[in-house]
Amino acid sequence: MKKEPVIGITSSFVRQTLNTEGVYVHRDYHRAILTAGGIPIILPPAPLHVIPSYLEMCDGFILSGGEDIDPMHYGQSPHEKLGPVFPERDEFELRLTASILEQKKPLLAICRGLQLINVALGGTLWQDLPSQANSSILHSQSSQRSVPTHQVTLVGHSRLAKIIQETTVNVNSLHHQGIETLGKGLTAVGHSPDDLIEAVEMEGDVFVVGVQWHPESMVPESIEMRRLFSHFIHSVPVF
Repeated sequence: MKKEPVIGITSSFVRQTLNTEGVYVHRDYHRAILTAGGIPIILPPAPLHVIPSYLEMCDGFILSGGEDIDPMHYGQSPHEKLGPVFPERDEFELRLTASILEQKKPLLAICRGLQLINVALGGTLWQDLPSQANSSILHSQSSQRSVPTHQVTLVGHSRLAKIIQETTVNVNSLHHQGIETLGKGLTAVGHSPDDLIEAVEMEGDVFVVGVQWHPESMVPESIEMRRLFSHFIHSVPVF
């Protein structure tokens, strides 16, 4: 019998009180994976020698959202509006991403994850969109994260447009960084009205898609986001 695919979700670290701390990822990620028919596993940032075990254990991966990426990884000095960074997570996820791509495992990169895969492939980021990119759109919304706040236009022949069966889609927006120059091997397939890159993918048979918005939080109300997660889960080979 074919098993349900195991999806590893990268995570951050949160300290709530002096005696309460731990690995963190928003619950919408696990809910979206479970709804689509997968089994979610949270992957703490770990020493690099652990990565082969993560790769063996998981059939596919989600690079999740979170804090900013240290600009040292794309050759820039910190901007005054740079947010908190997590060096251990940066180092771990950059190496993990390279290994996922090398082993041709399915990958869905979300928000910070989109930015992470871009940096892993040699691209750069806007460290703070409001002060650097002169954007006309508020990319860090104050409304509930499930609520869409702007539109993204998709390239008609792209994998992503075919998956969600639309060339325009309404999305939420919870970020202040974004792609400046595109990483090698990535194709930009979605843009917001201010021309910021909002979606990328890689050519080939393996599912590698990155989105700047948070589709996991829109799954309950959005058929397009349910299609995205369903296609991701069904693209994962299991043995």
